[in-house]
Amino acid sequence: MINKKIEGIVPVMLTPYKEDGSIDYASVERLIEWYIQNGSDALFAVCQSSEMYFLSLKERAELASFVVQHVQGRIPVVASGHISDDPYSQIQELQAAVASGADGIVLVSNHLDPRNQGKEVFLHNLQFLLDKLPNDLPLGIYECPAPYRRLISDEELMFLANSGRFTFMKDVSCDLATVTRRVKLTQGSGMVINNANAAIAWDAMKAGAKGFNGVNTNFHPDLYKWLYTKGNTNPEFAKELANFLVLSALSESYGYPVIAKMYHQRLGNFSTIKSRTYTGNIYEKVWAVEPILDKVIEGTEYFRTKIKAMA
Repeated sequence: MINKKIEGIVPVMLTPYKEDGSIDYASVERLIEWYIQNGSDALFAVCQSSEMYFLSLKERAELASFVVQHVQGRIPVVASGHISDDPYSQIQELQAAVASGADGIVLVSNHLDPRNQGKEVFLHNLQFLLDKLPNDLPLGIYECPAPYRRLISDEELMFLANSGRFTFMKDVSCDLATVTRRVKLTQGSGMVINNANAAIAWDAMKAGAKGFNGVNTNFHPDLYKWLYTKGNTNPEFAKELANFLVLSALSESYGYPVIAKMYHQRLGNFSTIKSRTYTGNIYEKVWAVEPILDKVIEGTEYFRTKIKAMA
């Protein structure tokens, strides 16, 4: 059994770009430091929030390596970049992630069953990859919504948990009953469930989910960290904070990941808000986006001040 676990507050990393569209590694470095300073327990590099479907294999490999090198072992780093349906291309992608030195490699569920054919196809393709990956390297499974959300069945989950190869799951079911059931199913297996849905974040934590792994870790990982580690000590304040985090997460619909990049540009972490995934003109929505972002920042600072006063 692999004992290393990825749990707690695990931000899904953004990818900043320069004006010419290339990856801005100076901004990546500032972002890494911001994540760590704000209580992150691990980092998930080269994921959907990283715009992995719009990065070349070379870019994905270099980005994962850069993150690992600059974290310098302070917290664990997991990486994916698993975007192909062809099994041999997947091997190339995952081996590039392995070569980065990441502490864990994340497989994407829909690429194990590209046509949604069911358990047999999923397990066959999974075993093909497991046979090619180092058996001492922790693995994760991610129910990435793109190109389609392929949820893991209970039987498939138990195969993963009992294999001894998987240490965590990024749950994208967005359903508290499912998260709760999965926590019970994997109890004692060495595999943990990390919820990614802000609407159920606090309830999922209370049900045994090991932290939070959603997109709003790009705004206030420290607030999720307080909720995860200290929420039970002050349930009334935890409820108030959880309600704010639910409302704040609605900002995603206003053009994520660009709205998160706008936030980091304000902080001085990013030089631009360029994105390869957001095809609309964010400035056409600026009348709505700026006030929404202002409210997220205002609420974040309010709760940070309250938490500091309680310390």
